Amino acid sequence: MKLTGGTVHTLPPDLKAALAKDAKAARLWEEITPLARNEWICWTISVKQDKTRNDHVKRVVSELKDGMRRPCCWIGCIHRTDKKVSRSVQFVLAKRSK
Repeated sequence: MKLTGGTVHTLPPDLKAALAKDAKAARLWEEITPLARNEWICWTISVKQDKTRNDHVKRVVSELKDGMRRPCCWIGCIHRTDKKVSRSVQFVLAKRSK
């Protein structure tokens, strides 16, 4: 099965491998929108530590299978250029940089 990326981000190899190992997760991945796939990818790659990234990769598979279509409690992809970063996201980013 071909696995596609998001609107801004391409599917990283570690996430692609995890999805490919689980047929249900791969099918669900392809059923969500390109924007939703982009959110999952960005959520996965935006962490600093390898352990956290590995946890996120595992969670993408399990949370898709649990019915989640986007990562919960996350500010969203800040890499999109097709829309302005919202004021609430700017606030969160400003707090993170302190």
